[in-house]
Amino acid sequence: MNYSSPSSKQSLDSEVIRFAGDSGDGIQFTGNRFSSSVSLFGNSLVTLPDYPAEIRAPAGTVSGVSSFQLQFADHDVYTPGDQCGVLIAMNAAALKKNIADLKVGGLLIVDKAGFRDSLIKLAGYDANPLIDESLKAYRIIAEDFTQLTLHSLEGLGLPGKVARRCKNCFMLGIALWIFSQTLEEAENWIKDQFSELPQIINANISALRSGYNYADTTEIFGESWQVGKANIEPGRYRSVSGNEALSLGLITASFAADKPLFLGSYPITPASDILHQLAKYQQFGVTTFQAEDEIAAAGAALGASYTGALGVTTTSGPGLCLKSEMINLAVMTELPLVVVDVQRGGPSTGLPTKTEQSDLLFALYGRNGDSPLPVIAASSPGDCYVMAIEACRLATTFMTPVVLLTDGYIANGTESWKVPSEKEIPCWDKPEVSVAGSYYPYLRDHDTLAREWVVPGTEGKQHRIGGLEKKSITGEVCYEPNNHQKMSNERALKISNISRFIPNQALLGSELDELLVISWGGTLGSVKTAVNELREHGYSVAHTHLQYINPLPSNFSELLNNFNHILVVELNNGQLKQYVQSQVPITIEGFAKTDGTPFKVEELTTAIKKTLKESETGVERVES
Repeated sequence: MNYSSPSSKQSLDSEVIRFAGDSGDGIQFTGNRFSSSVSLFGNSLVTLPDYPAEIRAPAGTVSGVSSFQLQFADHDVYTPGDQCGVLIAMNAAALKKNIADLKVGGLLIVDKAGFRDSLIKLAGYDANPLIDESLKAYRIIAEDFTQLTLHSLEGLGLPGKVARRCKNCFMLGIALWIFSQTLEEAENWIKDQFSELPQIINANISALRSGYNYADTTEIFGESWQVGKANIEPGRYRSVSGNEALSLGLITASFAADKPLFLGSYPITPASDILHQLAKYQQFGVTTFQAEDEIAAAGAALGASYTGALGVTTTSGPGLCLKSEMINLAVMTELPLVVVDVQRGGPSTGLPTKTEQSDLLFALYGRNGDSPLPVIAASSPGDCYVMAIEACRLATTFMTPVVLLTDGYIANGTESWKVPSEKEIPCWDKPEVSVAGSYYPYLRDHDTLAREWVVPGTEGKQHRIGGLEKKSITGEVCYEPNNHQKMSNERALKISNISRFIPNQALLGSELDELLVISWGGTLGSVKTAVNELREHGYSVAHTHLQYINPLPSNFSELLNNFNHILVVELNNGQLKQYVQSQVPITIEGFAKTDGTPFKVEELTTAIKKTLKESETGVERVES
C-alpha cells in the first residue's frame, strides 16, 4: 500500500509487519506481544520468528540479526506474507538483512542510535543508508529511539544498560499505535511475567506508554491504520504456537486414553519448548523427565509406556538418530510410543533455528531390520494440537511407536486458534484381546491386529518382553525362521492396516485439472495460498496435502492416477517425491529447497506456472 496518503485512520484488509534487530534487542518479545494484541482484537494471523542459533549472537552483525514477521488480516490467512508493508529496524545490520523484503512505498522505522559509523561498517555498508539515496523508495521515519526511551525512564533510578533494554517496549508502543491497538494485552503480560520485579514492570510499562504517546502526538507519523476483525466462527480464540498446541494436544490425548502422560526428553532446538510447556501441567497428571541424553529420554518414555502410561519423547533431527534403537525396541515389543520430531536444517547440528523437512526418509526407514511404523505430519501451529492427539490414538490403538513430524516454522510460528470445548475432547477404545482363563501376549485384535496393553503386575497376565523375537501368540523367545517371517509379516500388516482407520485423501480442485500439487507438513499455508491464487486466475491446478505418510490413505494411489502431471513441493531435496514414487508407480516432478526458510507464495506460483507451461509444450522438465 502507499503510505503517503493524507493523515487519517485507514482501514486495511491485511498487513505484514516485521520487527528486526540484534538478538539481544527483545525482538521475539516485541513480535509475540504485537501478535497477541491483534489476535485478541480479532484478526486472523500467521507469524514467522527468525533468530540466530547462538545464545548471544555477534552484536551489530548481519548474522546476529533476529526478526519477527507476521501477517494479520480481516480474513483467513495461511502465510506470514512474502513482503512486509512495515519494517522496524533497530540497527544497520537489521536494515541490511531485511530491507529487500520491504514493499516499495512501505513504512521504514529505524533507530538512529543503531547507525553509528562503527555499526554501519560492521553491517557491511560503505556509507550511511539513512543519508544517501538508497532508501528513497520507502517512507522513512528515523529517530534516536534509544535516547527517547532513556528520556522516558528518567527518574526511575535504572542503570543505563537496564533502561536501554526497554527500547523494545517503546517500539512496541509505536507499532500498537500505528495499527490502532490498545496497550492492555502487553501491559498485562509484563505485569504477569515480572510479578516479583516491580521496578522492571514500571520501567517496561512506562516505555510502552511513552512510545505509544510519542507516536500519537508526533506529526512525523501522521496517520494510523486498522485491520478489521476477521469474520470467524464464534468461539474462544487464542494465539498459539505449534509447540504450545502440540503440548496441549498431548495432555488432551492423555485424558482421551485415560492414561497419565509421561514425557522423556532432552533439550534440543526447536523442540525444547514442548518440554518447557508440559512441565507447567503437573496438576493434570503430566510427568516430565529431562534425561541426560536423547537415548535415555526415549528409553524412559518407552519404560513409561510399558508400565501403562502414555509415553512420549520429543526431539529434532540429531536426536531422532540417537533414539532409533529405542524406537526399534518399541516396534519389536509392540508398545505405544509417540516420537515427536520437530525438524530443523541438517545434517548434524546444521541450522538449529531454521526450518526444513529433511527427516522424512529417516523417520520412515531409519531402523535396523524391517521395522514399519506410522509416520504422520502436522501442517500448521493449530494443527499440531489435532495431530498430537492423532499420534496418541494410533500409538495406543495399534500398539506401535508413531513418529509425528513437525518443523521449526510451525513449531515457533503462531496463528489464531479456536480453543476446543470439553465436549470436543475425543475418546477411543483400547484393545483387549485376551481369551478368558488364559493370556497370550501376542494374540491380536481381529480389526486392529494389535496385541493387548498389559500393565506389569496384572494378575494372570505375566509375560516376557524384550528385543528378542517372540513366538506368535505365546510371546516366548523364538529363533525359528518361519516364526520370524510370520511375525515380520504381522507387524507390517498391522501398520498397513491402519489405512482403514484414517481419513481418505482430500482434494482441492478437480480430477479434471491438468496439474496436481502435493504438499506435506508446514508447507500447507504457502502452497494453499499459491494454488488458490492461480485457480482464481484460471489455471488448471489442483492441490492435495498429505498428513498421513505411512501408511498412505487408502485412496491416495487412485487419486494420483487421475492426473497427468504431479508436482511435489517440499523443504528438502525431494524425499517425499522419492517415497511417493516408490509407493505409486507414476512419474512425479519435484520443487524443493533447503535454504532454511519457508516457501514464499511468489516462488511457488512461479514454479507451478513453469510446470504447467512445460506440460503443455512437452518440454522436458528440470527439477529444482
